[in-house]
Amino acid sequence: MDKIIQWVDSIVVKSTYQLDIAEYPIGLDSRLNDLNTKLEIGRNDITLMIGIYGTGGIGKTTIAKAVFNSIGCQFEARCFLAYVREKSSPKDGLGQLQEKLLYELLGNFGSLNIGGVGGTNVIKHRLCSKRVLIILDDVNESCQLQKLAGNHNWFGPGSRIVITTRDQHLLTHHQVDSTYEVQGLDDNEAIQLFSLHAFRRDKPVESYVELTKGIIGYAKGLPLALTVLGSDMRGRSIDEWKSALEKYERIPCKNIYEILKISYDGLDDNEKNIFIDIACFFKGNSVEYVTKILGLSSYCGIVRLKEKCLVNIGYHYVGMHDLLQEMGKEIVRQESRKEAGERSRLWSYEDVRHVLEENTVR
Repeated sequence: MDKIIQWVDSIVVKSTYQLDIAEYPIGLDSRLNDLNTKLEIGRNDITLMIGIYGTGGIGKTTIAKAVFNSIGCQFEARCFLAYVREKSSPKDGLGQLQEKLLYELLGNFGSLNIGGVGGTNVIKHRLCSKRVLIILDDVNESCQLQKLAGNHNWFGPGSRIVITTRDQHLLTHHQVDSTYEVQGLDDNEAIQLFSLHAFRRDKPVESYVELTKGIIGYAKGLPLALTVLGSDMRGRSIDEWKSALEKYERIPCKNIYEILKISYDGLDDNEKNIFIDIACFFKGNSVEYVTKILGLSSYCGIVRLKEKCLVNIGYHYVGMHDLLQEMGKEIVRQESRKEAGERSRLWSYEDVRHVLEENTVR
């Protein structure tokens, strides 16, 4: 009886607890409404897989948590599997994630030491008749999806599998039922989010309005940047704001840079070179011109960068978020902090002139 009571208690707790979301969930409701349309919660005769994708810091995890909180109680069991990319890396990391998935959905009845071999069969056998909600957050490789949610028939009718990733192609390859690209905040949402972090109010203090506009222009709707910069600016004087903004325009904020760089680190060497070239020289140019300069084979690399949400292509022109461009330039700057002539690329007039006059190329 004690075991039954403990199991029931654990199930009740798991079915009612809520995940922590962003302190100020600005713009979340409209995005959640868009996703709820794709989730088709009223359809209990089908199992759906939905992919949420976008660049780092755009709010994918926040949206996924909101989905989990808003509809999770409508399922027999639910599981939010966080940090899939990070936790898959160690030896048998995927096996441990499989065990966690079963435990979250089945309680102690699912706690088996399955290891990496046979785990998929256990998941299919245990969950094929159960209506579940599963969130797989921050997926970056196909093998993770194959091991954790390989097919629709692994789960009972009415189940919903939500996947967040920076890689659109991963979702296409896994044949998800629909995808949702997370867009940045509009200017009004951006001002509100930044102001809440910087001033603890939903609009800037009057004397800081122009500086706030400068930061909004710098962040370009990226919630991560608005949150980090807003928290950093809180309580600072106008002169400190001016100094900080000038610094950020030269050197990216470390916390933002490290989050964005995760996508870059996942590229192969050729894709990295194409990304850096676009960041330093070709942002805003036509795809035709870029491939003419970099070679026809670079087209596949550009497409891959688009799938990884590192560039966008509109009207046949290559675009890139300003903060991603700054990240690319910072990667080159770090090749040699003091001497521009030791870097692989030069784009600044001052640096080019210095290198030519001082003959510092090595």
